Amino acid sequence: MIVAAILLVFPLCLAFAAISDLLTMTIPNRVSLILVTSFAVLAPLSGMTLPVIGMHALGGAIVFGICFALFALNVMGGGDAKLLSAAAIWFGYDPALLSFLVYVSVIGGLVTLAILMIRSQADTILAIGLPIPNSLLLAKKIPYGIAIAIGGFLAFPSSPLFVAALESLK
Repeated sequence: MIVAAILLVFPLCLAFAAISDLLTMTIPNRVSLILVTSFAVLAPLSGMTLPVIGMHALGGAIVFGICFALFALNVMGGGDAKLLSAAAIWFGYDPALLSFLVYVSVIGGLVTLAILMIRSQADTILAIGLPIPNSLLLAKKIPYGIAIAIGGFLAFPSSPLFVAALESLK
């Protein structure tokens, strides 16, 4: 049961956040809250020691500090900052966190370029009948929750919690 929760909660929360961000340009606070709360419940149940859980909290705190600064500079949205910080807790202060952040950065750049191209060619795309959410066309923001989700999906198999969950199945 714990293994199933570990393997499902993180990806489902990220998928929900990405879809919500794409369609509404907002990431509900409850997604970040579910990520943090579920980690706090599942980590001890999965056998993580208190020092290891502390290192996960440290990784999340470092990412939160950086995200807070970017939010204060109006470079990053609040929902994106909260989601990235909450997701970082699942990776901990570990090389997996760096992988996650690199994936998010690269995918974020690609998503940004794709959205800018869609916005510049919106008339042509709409003329051929492809559906585009109004949020992409009207908002001046980029739904970075998509990049956070894809980066999370790519990096999750290397996260300590995922690895521990798989090892418990053996």
